[in-house]
Amino acid sequence: MVAAAPSVAVIGHVEWVTHALGAPPAPGAIVDLVNPIAEPAGGGGVAAAAAARLGARVALFTALGDDPSAQRAGAEMAARGVEVHGASRAAPQTPVLSITHADAERTILVVGARLQPRAADDLPWGLLSDVDAAYYAGEDPGVLAGARAARHLVVTARRIEDIISAGVRADVVLGSANDPDEDPSALPADLMPPVVILTDGARGGRVIAGAHPPRHYAAIAPPGRTIDTYGCGDSFAAGVTTGLARGLEIDDAIALGARAGALCATWRGGIGPRQ
Repeated sequence: MVAAAPSVAVIGHVEWVTHALGAPPAPGAIVDLVNPIAEPAGGGGVAAAAAARLGARVALFTALGDDPSAQRAGAEMAARGVEVHGASRAAPQTPVLSITHADAERTILVVGARLQPRAADDLPWGLLSDVDAAYYAGEDPGVLAGARAARHLVVTARRIEDIISAGVRADVVLGSANDPDEDPSALPADLMPPVVILTDGARGGRVIAGAHPPRHYAAIAPPGRTIDTYGCGDSFAAGVTTGLARGLEIDDAIALGARAGALCATWRGGIGPRQ
């Protein structure tokens, strides 16, 4: 008997991202960027594509605009096996320019507001109570409160204020060790999750579990040359979420996340080639 694929919900934005090679300009300068490619990405899009690549049944809760980029974004996500639940917005899909430097790091320029789903949107929110795990990168405390119905809940540390507003205790909060805006120590004690993961790129990261001393986890070497770090963090989050959905222990889920993030570094952009 074949086991059913784990079910994962991803809640977050999809941006229409143009990736180009070059360097950001100095003030007043004009630079030529080369080899542009375009794709649906952003925190929700990258995580949804990564979870699907890992074999999960993925439901993406997002918002889609009213322009051709929005149509292309929804179609591309669906082509990757993602079930898209997109609230309609009378706006273009948020355009983004990501400049990939010679060292594979990137500078990201977001033009306008991110399109995010809201609790008031007519979306099938009841599905959240049926999924094995949910990853929240949205911007609505009401949506986050509903996501707590999932068996496991992973929240990006970029949304600490949403956690406090919703009064929700996630199972995992995941942030960057190098970004002061992703410091989970701002959470009150009753909302501190059982597990906090702080990523540190190629150096691995730290796991803080309750009163135990922080422990280090090792990075996983990319299975090829590192060419673009865009989307590695959201791919890591998708791997952790999918691992929990599979029933893995947290260390094994982190290892799955590390593999997903390392793989993402070997292609241009965030969602990678279709399988």
